[in-house]
Amino acid sequence: MDNDLQDIFLEESAVDLNGLCADVLARRPLILVSNRGPVEHQMPEGHRQSDGPPATPEPRRGSGSVVTAFASLAQNFDFTWVSSAMSEGDRTVASASSGQRLMSPLHGHRIGLRYVTTPRRAYHKYYNVICNPLLWFLQHYMWNPPYNPTVDSTIHDAWENGYVAVNEAFAKAVVQQARTGETSPIVIGHDYHLYLLPEFMRREIPDAVIQHYVHIPWPTPLYWSMIPGYIVTRICESLCMADIVGFQTRQDVRSFLDTVEEFIPEALVDRHTDSIELDGRRCLLRVYPGSINVEEVQHIANAPRTLEYEAQLRAEAPESTIVRIDRAEPNKNIVRGFRAYEQMLNDHPELKGRVKFLAFLVPSRTHVRQYQRYLDEVKQSINQVNDAHRTDGWEPIVPYIENNYALAIAGMKVYDTLLVNTLVEGMNLVAKEGPVVNLRSGVLALSQSSGVYRQLATGALSLAPTDIDGTAHTLYQAVTMPAQERKRRADLLYSTVLRHDNNDWLARQFQDIAALL
Repeated sequence: MDNDLQDIFLEESAVDLNGLCADVLARRPLILVSNRGPVEHQMPEGHRQSDGPPATPEPRRGSGSVVTAFASLAQNFDFTWVSSAMSEGDRTVASASSGQRLMSPLHGHRIGLRYVTTPRRAYHKYYNVICNPLLWFLQHYMWNPPYNPTVDSTIHDAWENGYVAVNEAFAKAVVQQARTGETSPIVIGHDYHLYLLPEFMRREIPDAVIQHYVHIPWPTPLYWSMIPGYIVTRICESLCMADIVGFQTRQDVRSFLDTVEEFIPEALVDRHTDSIELDGRRCLLRVYPGSINVEEVQHIANAPRTLEYEAQLRAEAPESTIVRIDRAEPNKNIVRGFRAYEQMLNDHPELKGRVKFLAFLVPSRTHVRQYQRYLDEVKQSINQVNDAHRTDGWEPIVPYIENNYALAIAGMKVYDTLLVNTLVEGMNLVAKEGPVVNLRSGVLALSQSSGVYRQLATGALSLAPTDIDGTAHTLYQAVTMPAQERKRRADLLYSTVLRHDNNDWLARQFQDIAALL
């Protein structure tokens, strides 16, 4: 795409968003709430609590999609971000501030921070028993051996004394912050960690404007039926106390309507307006597909460190390069991707030595045994393919198992094929980042069950994620695609992502919030 046209798109979206946010925030203060916050405080390396005088925690930008999505707002507007005190450094800062609001220490930030400190045992039950092994796996349709926990007394206890308790602590912090202002706030909560926040907030501040955004899929009521009904009912009742609940896809909205209809018979479900009435309140359901900050991603792609990695990857590149970039999580379907690649090599031995698979994999939640077990499976799969097919001077799969975003972006720049064969997920941002930095008219091979599929389908090659033979054929089609068709598809992907970037995602939400004020 022409660079001048890109500049026009980015400038127009930024102006629209900034003007919209200025108008909304002039009428009500904003409180953003998420488990992981925009600033992580780390204790100095080698520090121990018994060492001399107290050490000063070092602030760093937080990680995660929510932090990235709201980065531009944090630089341009004053609002409060409430999050967990996750690290020792966070707890030290929270203790020093007595739980009160403090200004972000990061350069360029205009926001205030408020940390929620909960007992470590309660947080463990909340995060490591309910949020990840239970809700995350359930909502990704992965409630099956060996990944699902059995619902026993441990789960019931963790729900009440972990999940409910931590959500209530979050609500208390939000309410305290809300009462420092003259008008009731806009409260935007995020994801499966904080499903009970709307319930607690509505009870304490009835006229707050509450939005909750769900980043992961919402499964059908039949799937929700596999866990105790009182948990599902309470989650749904709480979300219905929000003014707006945002989802990634239309299918998620339909599934939520079905779930509420199944578990809350007295709720009035309106499928024409995508709304629910419960206890005299109306909750709107909306679709806001997550996206990326194109300008920021392209800036990182041209940073010196990224350019060094790019040069290294190019120096070792064969005729064609397949790339995948994932957190090492079971729904990413990494093992089947490697098996499909191996099947392609078996079907087309002439490609041996001419194609290389670069796998950029970020270890994820390794303290949770299900995730560590999956990472072990991924490593074993890589070794099996390499042992069976390597030759002198050629390694079929080259893994980079580390959290190195600059290296991953370099991989995006050099791919000829980008494989995204995920099972079920909310949204895949790699599928959007790749097309805006790639320099080789790369082909996107995309799972039809990915949350991003509907937006990018016309420019991608589609695949069924469990079909290894079909995925092998799709990879071969991508590797052998004529240059003109590659460029046509790449240009289409580029323009689609550019029009539906992170500014567009935020603007759609603030437009709906503004309509309620």
